[in-house]
Amino acid sequence: MSDDSLRNRRILVVDDEQRMARFIRLNLEHDGFIVEEAYNGMGAIDRLRDVIPDLVLLDVMLPDIDGFEVLRIIREFSQVPIIMLTAKGEEDDRVRGLELGADDYITKPFSPRELVVRVKAVLRRTEGAGGVQHDVIQVDDRLRIDFDKREVWVDDELVKLRPTEYRLLYHLVQNSGWVQTYDQLLAKVWGYEYRDETHYVRLYINYLRQKLEKDPSNPQYILTERGVGYRFVDYRRSAFSETS
Repeated sequence: MSDDSLRNRRILVVDDEQRMARFIRLNLEHDGFIVEEAYNGMGAIDRLRDVIPDLVLLDVMLPDIDGFEVLRIIREFSQVPIIMLTAKGEEDDRVRGLELGADDYITKPFSPRELVVRVKAVLRRTEGAGGVQHDVIQVDDRLRIDFDKREVWVDDELVKLRPTEYRLLYHLVQNSGWVQTYDQLLAKVWGYEYRDETHYVRLYINYLRQKLEKDPSNPQYILTERGVGYRFVDYRRSAFSETS
């Protein structure tokens, strides 16, 4: 997906510091984005329903309810991509945001270039996750994946995946039987600029296991290659063995 295809995407900026919101607006508008603003948590929730943005930049520190609570509320009704803005930078805060459903974070202070690169990276991976056509994959009697319709079925029940979870599953399944290293998965799913963020991979692998595996603590589909990365079970070889 080219940068030109991301022009005119609508970004909702949520920050109680109007100077910071204006700084973000100017830099995003310079790259062709349409920017909406909100200055507190409840205002952000109302604004999101009104403008239906393509992405939300959400500050953690807000005057009424904090950004984590806003994120939790939004995830009850929307899967819009969300990037958290935090001045703290501790890993606990970053992981908490990711666990609540954020797609990324940016630590203040940040440069205009970092801001735009992160926004474009999240938009590319969330919008590009459903753009490829594929046949239905019957992994086994429990798990069926339709990459064309973006549907995953476990025990004949439809399982809802977030865009990043879906994209991660896609790359694992398309390389079933082969080990995908942390670096490979980060580059494919998040973008090359995320090559040092290995905790992203571990966190989202856990999300997928919770949703797909019969016993997440003893996974049968997404296997760990300790110290290297992950491998999706070679379902094609398994099917052949059963019929031979």
